[in-house]
Amino acid sequence: MEAIKQCYAITKEIIDLLKGEQEVDLTKVDLLLEQRQSCLSLLKAPITENEKKLGQALLQQDKELLDLLQREKISIQKELRDLKYKKASNQKYVNPYQALQTDGVFYDKRK
Repeated sequence: MEAIKQCYAITKEIIDLLKGEQEVDLTKVDLLLEQRQSCLSLLKAPITENEKKLGQALLQQDKELLDLLQREKISIQKELRDLKYKKASNQKYVNPYQALQTDGVFYDKRK
């Protein structure tokens, strides 16, 4: 019973962190996910009705957590793409003649 309550509390804390308006501290989320994983390994089959209800609530939280983590992953991927684009455009600004195309040059074989 204690393991399921602890797992429920950790999952709720992760969801609250991901739903927050400020920037997410990924190291804290990673630490909490590791704690949650170790807690999930301690879970046993529910015996009482209260444990069954808490287990159902935990499953609902898990679905919500997966959606939030997917949203965070997409956000990080977008930031990485934007950063890569900015880096490339900055490099073009610093050295505009670096990437000149030479495939339209005509070479005369005759002399």
